[in-house]
Amino acid sequence: MLNPTITPTPGAPAEPAEILRVSHVRRGFNKTQGELLVLDDANLTLLEGEIVGLLGRSGSGKSTLLRIIAGLIKPTGGQVDYLGKPLTGPADGVAMVFQTFALFPWLTVLQNVEAGLEALGVGARERRERALKAIDLIGLDGFENAYPRELSGGMRQRVGFARALVVDPTLLLMDEPFSALDVLTAETLRTDLLDLWNEKKLPIKSVLIVTHNIEEAVFMCDRILVLSSNPGRVIAEIKVPFPHPRNRLAPAFRQLVDDIYAKMTARVIADQARPGQLTLGSWLPPVSTNLMAGLIETLAAAPYNGKADLPEVGRSLHLEVDDLFPVAEMMQHLGFADMREGDIMLTQAGKIFSDYGTDERKRMFAEHLQRYVPLAARIRTVLNERPGHRAPRVRFEQELEDFLSDSAAMETLDAVINWGRYAEIFSYSDQAEMFSLEDIES
Repeated sequence: MLNPTITPTPGAPAEPAEILRVSHVRRGFNKTQGELLVLDDANLTLLEGEIVGLLGRSGSGKSTLLRIIAGLIKPTGGQVDYLGKPLTGPADGVAMVFQTFALFPWLTVLQNVEAGLEALGVGARERRERALKAIDLIGLDGFENAYPRELSGGMRQRVGFARALVVDPTLLLMDEPFSALDVLTAETLRTDLLDLWNEKKLPIKSVLIVTHNIEEAVFMCDRILVLSSNPGRVIAEIKVPFPHPRNRLAPAFRQLVDDIYAKMTARVIADQARPGQLTLGSWLPPVSTNLMAGLIETLAAAPYNGKADLPEVGRSLHLEVDDLFPVAEMMQHLGFADMREGDIMLTQAGKIFSDYGTDERKRMFAEHLQRYVPLAARIRTVLNERPGHRAPRVRFEQELEDFLSDSAAMETLDAVINWGRYAEIFSYSDQAEMFSLEDIES
């Protein structure tokens, strides 16, 4: 028997159309030790009329996923469907706003905005009319003949938005578009963009924004997708129930921000950040010892007295997720702190470190560095075993490149070089690109 046809109830609102579907997408690179995955089994949908945020720490593949959706790079597995059809390359109706302004410095504002239309073959008269309309919409009327060097950072990013909007896109992709701006300029631009969106003055039907700022995501988005790291995959979906305009100081707003911190912190613990769990091929963030020492001192002092709420610490120190989490994670890796349910607390070792003077801190850091960071211990061991107590940088870089991408290997080695210098477990000459035990006491 055939199923009866179900007709919508008269007057009932239609279901929003699906703009985008990402199904089981993966992106990897072949390395000696196997495939290095940046994304694995990433899934998401984007419906008409919504702003969706991709939130994650460094290494979560947010920007890689955005570029796959834009058709700029291809996945090594899975599929992206845009408006119901498989995406095989850059698609009509998809525009992107980048973190850096990416303007042509030799072109005026008007010419920069016209550039995309010219590439599409739009005639000069229509090109100018549409560009002027976009410039006016985004609040740059009067600056048509100005060059990028004459504009502030916020105004240059407005040009980036105008250039994206002038092609009348269905889907707008934004890769941390406010992160290069100062706090006040970013807030103004966010608010102006939301006003245009809510007043339906924008041609776009959906927005997908990559961010590492939890407050920004809660302030702007209807849904927030949280990505794990190494490899990236969607591990949580959070619906934001607040109507626009949103009040950052409202208790419910603050509670949702805290809840997201807790979710991300829980994932950090589940993923990797426990003392002794790093391997030789682990990616390490370029966190300075000054930042780690500063956070330890902050946590040890009143009013925290060894334990604090991560969102509160982030706000008080003006640190966002991409700034705060790497510091907290490295403190946890090194055994100086622990994270649990959105809180960070000093271990006994962290409390002792906070009480020590400079020399005692260096000795303690050296001990923890060699105990918990295998790469640091490996460099010291190799130097001890070699007759001349010297080893070239490339020797360790090549070893790391079996596990990491070239850029991640360089970043990891640079991080360990800085920590090793502070701990005085080895010397490093940047000019000669050589490690040694010269002037280091064994």
